[in-house]
Amino acid sequence: MNYWLMKSEPDAFGIDDLKQRPAQTEPWDGVRNYQARNMMRDDMQVGDQAFFYHSNCAVPGIAGMMKIVRAGYPDASAFDPRGKHHDPKSTPDNPRWFRVDVRYVRKFKRLISLAELKAHPELRGLALLQRGNRLSIMPLTTAQ
Repeated sequence: MNYWLMKSEPDAFGIDDLKQRPAQTEPWDGVRNYQARNMMRDDMQVGDQAFFYHSNCAVPGIAGMMKIVRAGYPDASAFDPRGKHHDPKSTPDNPRWFRVDVRYVRKFKRLISLAELKAHPELRGLALLQRGNRLSIMPLTTAQ
């Protein structure tokens, strides 16, 4: 099993939104970074666990847990010319972007803030805490 940290802006899609979806499941789409795409396409597997991280908000942090319930498959949001994630170079025959399906596991009783994560020396190697790291999906070690 692999472990991940997946970031989303809570005003766009937060942990509560995931909980309210049918079967508490949703495609994690719209990722437009090649490194994150490669992780979803090649590395994420059914059963992997992920932290749901609220980013770009007043208090960023880990809001809860989810799991991967469908491994990487083409992100159809890239094919819709009217959609905000459209990419004219991505086609059903030659998809450029991928997504996974995630399912809500639980919301934490309290947010684990970015400041709190930074205060733990054992998390020093966490990609989230590295200067300039803007990836929306990050692998985690079992220890992290």
